Amino acid sequence: MVDHTAGKDFIFTPIGSMGEFYAISSEECKAVIKMVVEEVKGKNVVMPGVGRAGTLETIRMCQYAQSVGADGAQVILPYYLIPEEEGMYLHYKQLAESVDSNFGIEIYNNPGVSGSWIKPHLMKRLSKIPNIIAVKENTGSILDYYAERRAVDPEDAVILCGMGKPMFSFEALYGCPGFISSMGNFAPDFVYSAYEAAVARDFDKLTEIVNRTQLYYDFLTKINVKHGPHTGIPGLGGKLTMKTAMVKAAMDMVGLRGGIPRLPLIPLDEEDKAELRDVLKTMGII
Repeated sequence: MVDHTAGKDFIFTPIGSMGEFYAISSEECKAVIKMVVEEVKGKNVVMPGVGRAGTLETIRMCQYAQSVGADGAQVILPYYLIPEEEGMYLHYKQLAESVDSNFGIEIYNNPGVSGSWIKPHLMKRLSKIPNIIAVKENTGSILDYYAERRAVDPEDAVILCGMGKPMFSFEALYGCPGFISSMGNFAPDFVYSAYEAAVARDFDKLTEIVNRTQLYYDFLTKINVKHGPHTGIPGLGGKLTMKTAMVKAAMDMVGLRGGIPRLPLIPLDEEDKAELRDVLKTMGII
């Protein structure tokens, strides 16, 4: 991955959603953070996922990331018990104040896995905290994204697309400076081509890339149905379950070590893997 991203605008985010931060121990999380920082060697920015349901444990993990040389941290919204707006503000304020001022905090504003969403007026307030520098925004509404972009001064924090290339293709029209993609784990060059097209304002090229990506998402929809029903309440819980298994299987196919997800998630079966391989071949990834 370091070789593929040399000299590029690329951020490493170990132990995010696809890294299954919720399913591994604190000791394992720390080992991953330390290993990635040591492997990247300052060639790219490293902002590991450190979010926990409570403020104290999040602070501890954030401080550890700083101690081993990470540049910042991605912090999912507190989950399980959802705080009031003031509690949400104080959560991130205390987190930011617990680390050095040059250690960047990226808020992961993901309602699908947390049951909450920081609205534009509160995000504007949070962005005034000096080392809160970015937002990974997972709203599925372009109007909500636009409202947040208007509320937050880009000098205070950048609002990144957390929903991948299809949503980014819309948000890029409004100046979205970048996106997060799980496909980057196994197809970094393909993913980066979408970013380059957006930077060049080449929306015909970006559309072509997104249309190729749709094969992958169509397959995700198919296996979600096949392995369903999902136990989540509509609108909550996300659709990361089989997606995690897909990413890991795709990593295996390109010669990396993806393996299988940890329970309670389940892996792809052999029939799924064969079809996924065909999809990746059609997309030109393998």
